[in-house]
Amino acid sequence: MNDKNKKIGLFSLIMMIFSSIFGFANMPVAFLQMGYASIIWYIFAAIFFFLPVSMMLAEYGSTFKDEHGGIYAWLSNTIGEKLAFIGTFIWLSSWIVWLINISSKVFIPFSALLFGKDMTQTWAFGPFSATQVVGILAILWIIFVTFFASRGADVISKVSSIGGAFVTGMIFVFLIATFISLFATHGHFEQPITASAFVKSPNPAFTNPVATLSFVVYAIFAYAGMESLGGMIDSIEEPEKTFPRGLLISSILIAVAYSFMILLWGVSVNWKDVLSSDSVNLGNITYIMMQHLGIYLGHSLGLSTSVSNLIGNIFIRFVGLGMFLAYVGSFFILIYSPIKSFILGSKHLWPEKMTKLNKHGIPEFAMWMQALLVCILIFLISFGGGQAKSFYTILTDMSNVSTSFPYLFLVGAFPIFKKKGFKQPFIAYKNHTWTKIITYVCFLIILFGIIFTCVDPFIQGDWVTGFWTVIGPIFFGSLALGIYTRATKKNKNKN
Repeated sequence: MNDKNKKIGLFSLIMMIFSSIFGFANMPVAFLQMGYASIIWYIFAAIFFFLPVSMMLAEYGSTFKDEHGGIYAWLSNTIGEKLAFIGTFIWLSSWIVWLINISSKVFIPFSALLFGKDMTQTWAFGPFSATQVVGILAILWIIFVTFFASRGADVISKVSSIGGAFVTGMIFVFLIATFISLFATHGHFEQPITASAFVKSPNPAFTNPVATLSFVVYAIFAYAGMESLGGMIDSIEEPEKTFPRGLLISSILIAVAYSFMILLWGVSVNWKDVLSSDSVNLGNITYIMMQHLGIYLGHSLGLSTSVSNLIGNIFIRFVGLGMFLAYVGSFFILIYSPIKSFILGSKHLWPEKMTKLNKHGIPEFAMWMQALLVCILIFLISFGGGQAKSFYTILTDMSNVSTSFPYLFLVGAFPIFKKKGFKQPFIAYKNHTWTKIITYVCFLIILFGIIFTCVDPFIQGDWVTGFWTVIGPIFFGSLALGIYTRATKKNKNKN
């Protein structure tokens, strides 16, 4: 059979879904926030978010497969141009927040690689605190990447595949080291396994009901990125059977993998002994836990302290190299790909300058406008007076809320999409009543997860984190409305 006519089979589909959704760094974050109690939320998110919403996105993607503009095309055909523009702009903002988040975090694996530990919290210089120095470095990083990416330096993005190989290797290192430690210590878990451990977090910040319920956004974030799956329906062999089957198997596999590996972290890490320090934050948690795993492996095998520390050093440098390469590669792609896709999909709503492509096929002016916005936000957050721990909590909460918010538009619009009677090559939802029930349940889970995430910092008296968590969708939604209103007025005057 000709390669062009080859279709994606069930096994290939499962592997594609697994590799695009599963994230190793999500598990240390989950263990830090909720310990074993995070497992139930990851299973909950797989059943009530990942599986049903993926089916919705598959219907959107297959119906509008010939349209350019991705989710903007899906929404504009369903709920109209105005809401589609605002919803897609908020989706773009999730990538902008990702740039803010990772530009600040990229120096942690760099430090881990060079020094064998996270030294970023000691990088105070002159009148600037360590957090402010990281903010300044992040701004310089954004300018550096924007400059080279706008000149078609896509060759640098190829390092992401090398980084990806290291991250995959990290999973195997984690599993092998953990099982060796488990056998060497005759099945001992450093974090005790009790019935209450699966419902109650060891983290004092996640003991109240609102904080616990807000964790659903972390779980949703662990399954995010599935909007890209909707566009490949026509490449799948017998999609009406293969896609739902592949999604069902994938969601079970991913939920089991997340749950099992969160549990396995308890073999080497005792939450109170290792993670309760103020130096542990959402930026460096993966490196700290991997280094500790290396040290614990050495001790469990009866090796000396110096040899155990050496193993820990090797582990953290390995993780640092892999994550640094993965971040760099992703950055060079994501700094232009989402903005290019959105702007070209809604070309008539933007000034000509914003949509103009340079000789490398990249909207250079739009990229510099994006860079300016990202740099201003990094400056405001890093110079806002918070310490490293609150700095990375702000960045993570902003990422989680900004990533979850566009799903409100996609899920909320789904009953309208079904009602419009488009010609659909792939249908997962055939019963109108069940479609409405599943849509409402998914919508409310996402909505309340976002609300609890936004409200929790205020309840705990952390007004700075609360402000930055809430401001993302409000700021970008208002900005989108302003751009849309200005564009429609201008187009009306032209006519």
